[in-house]
Amino acid sequence: MTEAAVYEYAVIRVVPCVARGERMNAGVIVYSQPRGYLCARTELDEARLRALDGGVDLEGVRLALAGYERACSDDSGPLRAEPLGARFRWLTAPRSTVVQAGPVHAGLAADPAAELETLLGRLVRRVTSAR
Repeated sequence: MTEAAVYEYAVIRVVPCVARGERMNAGVIVYSQPRGYLCARTELDEARLRALDGGVDLEGVRLALAGYERACSDDSGPLRAEPLGARFRWLTAPRSTVVQAGPVHAGLAADPAAELETLLGRLVRRVTSAR
């Protein structure tokens, strides 16, 4: 069994109208320095986003979310020459834009990729309950 290592994560949020402050979780970015791991995964619930703001620029949001994923990749994107930690700090820096990262949190996990999937399930995907 692999020993747990520290990781950091932030939820990627869509804030269609910054002035109103309403937001929707659309992805997670995970960074683990000990494991040399940085990955962002996004899943946009377009119908839910349209319910928040019917005039939202869906194509612009899709492109911005894809930018988070691309910035974590070693084979493309403008940040590929930067160290993983610098990329994570740049991606999670506070900003007032439609797509932004929430606060950074920390945890322990043996497998940061599996933890990313767990976080997506808990924080991004809508769970339908049987009532």
